[in-house]
Amino acid sequence: MRVLFMCTANSCRSILSEALFNHLAPEGFEAISSGSFPRGQVLPRSLTTLEQAGISTAGLSSKGNDAFEGSPPDIVITVCDKAAGEACPVYFGPALKSHWGLEDPSEAMGDEAAVNAAFRATLARIEQRCKAFLALSFDTLTRDELKRELDRIGSL
Repeated sequence: MRVLFMCTANSCRSILSEALFNHLAPEGFEAISSGSFPRGQVLPRSLTTLEQAGISTAGLSSKGNDAFEGSPPDIVITVCDKAAGEACPVYFGPALKSHWGLEDPSEAMGDEAAVNAAFRATLARIEQRCKAFLALSFDTLTRDELKRELDRIGSL
């Protein structure tokens, strides 16, 4: 199963989600990420936060949705409010769509400790959601049930 985490800039929340999901996921599951208006580079603090948590940053890059035109995802999860109302590109076809909104830790105010804490808190919330996702009984859920579960997880 291929899961796309989509955000606006693809430099923070979607990158954190991709890396953490892949860190936790069993064989047969893969996360990718993209942005509707990609920044073109991953925020250094996103990479540092992942590295400090022991999560690989290999292969992470900021890219647009067209990067997956030839290999569409099974599920598209938007992770920022700016992307929630955007239409998914037509080449994502029948992908199941859900929204797991997250506040942008890169907009956190304060000293280094406060900003670092915001990134760690965002990563912890993503971890909670990814674990709930991976605990689902995919073999028994209908498409509608899976959609309801994904939406429920987005409210955690």
